[in-house]
Amino acid sequence: MTTPRKSRANGEGTIYQRKDGRWEAAGYVLATDGTRKRVRVYGTTRKEAAVKLTERIAASNQGRPVAAADSTVAAYLTYWLDSVAVHRLRENTHSRYRTCARLYVIPGLGRKKIAHLTAKDIRTWLDRLRTTCRCCARGLDKQQRCCAVGQCCGKRLSPLTVTYVHSVLKSALEHAVREDELPRNVARNVKNSTPRPRRFEPLTVAEARRFLASMEGHRLQALFDLALRTGLRKGELLGLRWEDLDLDTGTASIRRTLQRTPTAGLTTLPTKTVSSERRIALPTECAHSLKHHRERQDRERLGAGDAWKNSGFVFTAPDGSPTDPSTVTRHFTALCRAARLRRIQFHDLRHTAATLLLEQGVELVVIKELLGHAHIGVTATVYAHVRLRLQRQAIDTLGNALRSAESADGPPRAEPVR
Repeated sequence: MTTPRKSRANGEGTIYQRKDGRWEAAGYVLATDGTRKRVRVYGTTRKEAAVKLTERIAASNQGRPVAAADSTVAAYLTYWLDSVAVHRLRENTHSRYRTCARLYVIPGLGRKKIAHLTAKDIRTWLDRLRTTCRCCARGLDKQQRCCAVGQCCGKRLSPLTVTYVHSVLKSALEHAVREDELPRNVARNVKNSTPRPRRFEPLTVAEARRFLASMEGHRLQALFDLALRTGLRKGELLGLRWEDLDLDTGTASIRRTLQRTPTAGLTTLPTKTVSSERRIALPTECAHSLKHHRERQDRERLGAGDAWKNSGFVFTAPDGSPTDPSTVTRHFTALCRAARLRRIQFHDLRHTAATLLLEQGVELVVIKELLGHAHIGVTATVYAHVRLRLQRQAIDTLGNALRSAESADGPPRAEPVR
């Protein structure tokens, strides 16, 4: 006597094996437009397909919409940003992704079905982004919000921005592939030209000395000294706590970063990458300036009294609260102006430290560990122009040595062939 097969309960969907050997599960879930739609998931085993469908139904029962292959690009991007990317990206990165989707992806491809999206559609859209004036596309040229009212100002997106927008679409479609909504990521088939990185002009040795002289006695002298001599990022500097420093042995542990986010304001976050969490050696000059900074902070604490906010950070406002990154930028700009330096960004101090270390013959792997780069290839790529200059110096040194030998002993003679 055969045991009758137990039927699935109402709402659990159906599971069956396809002709190609895969298992397919289908069920009704909440869609991004508020209706209920039938979705299909696949697995190599019956259990794998059942687990995937159960996860979709559970998310739908909690009120979280599930995008399907017949969703439009606009609907799927909204679902991905609100339900997936928000849990995986930093808040500032998520805000940039949302801005790219709102300004560029949805206006250009929003009405397309993600299942019908082709590489040609994406290539045409990217070409339009590169060549179309952004003020004309948004109608700003007809308002007072454009620099050339009534005519085209020719304001186009930079190649770096176009590549960034393309990467946002690729990330969203890649998630659709992982959820078996799409067979492949067509955005990856569109090859975008590699944009040239921003050309930075690090300070020369003479300019760095002028900058050091200009910040003498400044309240944040220790911060700028650390930035120039160690190449720490602005957020890493502001995230330092006194417990992270050992001024006796001259070391600092980089464990967090301080950033301003749209919702939480000034908040501490993990370091940019796992490699960014590191321990570095402090220069003797930085250890001395940090000791003077601590004495200044003790005097400010006594002067503030009960109004002092004991945040524990090394670099604080006069009342003990964390220092805003914009405050550091404002002081840095004023110091550069006082030193009569050309206009540079604060991050260029990081490039200056790495460039000067390379020119002094420091090994690339040491600079990579100091800067906290994830891979040494990043360090080698960013500072390739410095390595080329060092190669030129090495070749010139060899040429000078050969010319000296030639002048001393006459022209070199060929060895006889044996």
